[in-house]
Amino acid sequence: MDAAQRRLQRRPRYGLQVELRPVDAGNWAACAAVAPAPGEFVAAISFYLCLCHYEPDWQPLAIQARDAVVGFVMWAVDPVDDSHWIGGLVIGAAHRRRGYGRLTVTELLERFRAAGAPAAALSYEPARRLYASLGFEETGETVDGETVARLVLGPA
Repeated sequence: MDAAQRRLQRRPRYGLQVELRPVDAGNWAACAAVAPAPGEFVAAISFYLCLCHYEPDWQPLAIQARDAVVGFVMWAVDPVDDSHWIGGLVIGAAHRRRGYGRLTVTELLERFRAAGAPAAALSYEPARRLYASLGFEETGETVDGETVARLVLGPA
């Protein structure tokens, strides 16, 4: 097991768990109501939901902890190299700094590996430390002014 896989096995304190559920008629409003922390560099979740609707490569997911939606994330497959992209990760201000972001990325990476994805990719501005701790490495690319980082995925 390499260092990146060991980092992924870390679980947040307090036994937290998240469930990633498809956004549907029953939870879209709760997703749209998630408020990011003040000054957080993310678009409104309503924008991400519209992006998923009009650019169907993006798949929206509600981040649920216990019975509450605590955040939102979306993912897509790059048709050029089959890498799986993570986008629009937002944890509500009231739920930040508890490990939900790490759990969400870890769960997505596990899903991507199980699907045989060759690599995971994302772009970010302020979350550099979180993604580096999960093994993502900056590539020198930028997307819409954000730094791109990638993680080569091995077998599950």
